[in-house]
Amino acid sequence: MAISYTALLLAGGQARRMGGVDKGLQTLHGQTLAAHVLASLAAQSQPPARCLISANRHLDAYAALGWPVLPDAEPDYPGPLAGIAAGLAALQDDWLLVAPCDAIRLPADLAARLLSAAAGRDAASAADPEHWHPTLLALHRRVAPSLSAWRQGGGRSIRGWLAGLDHQECQFAVPFTNANTLDDLARLAAQQGDCA
Repeated sequence: MAISYTALLLAGGQARRMGGVDKGLQTLHGQTLAAHVLASLAAQSQPPARCLISANRHLDAYAALGWPVLPDAEPDYPGPLAGIAAGLAALQDDWLLVAPCDAIRLPADLAARLLSAAAGRDAASAADPEHWHPTLLALHRRVAPSLSAWRQGGGRSIRGWLAGLDHQECQFAVPFTNANTLDDLARLAAQQGDCA
């Protein structure tokens, strides 16, 4: 039986490795990175009930993608945990599936596998043979108080917060494609085909 969930696109970072540009609005094959990830989320074997977008600038451009935009409650780019907190606060389902705006090629079974790995737990995140991807994760709504306490205590590390949850890593065989730098973007742009 399919689990109802909401997807959260994280697009509120400073993109330091990209020279400070708004990463989610950089284009690849004629589409913004944010649009690529939203299309990839929509193509899941178990698609989301709805999507939310965490962003801190160019809010109108993100809103034009067709989903509610959640700016951080705090100024100065407080990090992905602030975006996740906003997503949990707006959540209408039991589960939140989180994906960053640079994860442009998501496996079609990402949601189904993460939600299955998270069943009976607080959270599950994706890992591949090369890296752990703590911002590709499924979270149950019950983690909201834990996240609030972690952040109020000065915690900013998503890895540190997940270490205190009943959390499972879910292994994927093929490395995820990320556009973290302008060089990554140029390399991906030189490749043929759609990245969504």
